[in-house]
Amino acid sequence: MDRKLVLNAHLAIAHGHRVEVTERIDELTGESLILSVRDLDTGIRYRRVEEPRGELLRWLGRVIDCTVTIGGHSSQTTLTVDAEGNGSGATSARAALHGADAAVDAAKAEADRWGGGDRVPESEPERFW
Repeated sequence: MDRKLVLNAHLAIAHGHRVEVTERIDELTGESLILSVRDLDTGIRYRRVEEPRGELLRWLGRVIDCTVTIGGHSSQTTLTVDAEGNGSGATSARAALHGADAAVDAAKAEADRWGGGDRVPESEPERFW
């Protein structure tokens, strides 16, 4: 399963390189925060300054695409990684559940907008044979 990682840093990792990603799961929001990315082919490790706390999750993957945006007020790297093995399962499951909840909320909002959710059904007329 492909994962798109957006980081506020310059990480130039070549296509096809294997990476190890360490992330922390925020217990309140369920979102993940990338703590470090290690390029296993070159041995270069990119990590945040703060010390990791809480539940850590490590997973491996292979870089499919790397885009480094330069200029403006901030620098940004977008990595598309093909996740390998079972390491990303917990995060993938959380992301899938979050996406499913968002889809349900959107469907409810659309039904309310079209007037299908608040109408009282008409009573059926009495039948005479």
